[in-house]
Amino acid sequence: MAKTHTSNIELNVELDENRVPEKLFWTAEDGGISREEAKAMLLSVWDHNAKETLRIDLWTKDMPVDEMKQFFHQTLVAMSDTFYRATQDDKMRDTMKDFCDYFAEKLELKKQ
Repeated sequence: MAKTHTSNIELNVELDENRVPEKLFWTAEDGGISREEAKAMLLSVWDHNAKETLRIDLWTKDMPVDEMKQFFHQTLVAMSDTFYRATQDDKMRDTMKDFCDYFAEKLELKKQ
């Protein structure tokens, strides 16, 4: 029987008195990350039994809106890449990339 390895990713959220995130930290020892600060995070988990996605979307109250727009754009691009790796569906990947370009254009994220 092959020896298994467990890898942990830890998320810590510091909240204000109204339970609004003030600071986000993450640790992934296998990746060499220890209590790295972040301003936003999106976590999706597939519940196989319920056939639905469970989500945690958090951002700190000092996350700048312009950075949130970049964060979403980069996340959408990464999701199209992940979708392709999981499905090998060229056509849908290209459609998703077209949307990412449109998204960036409408938010004026593309550098001139």
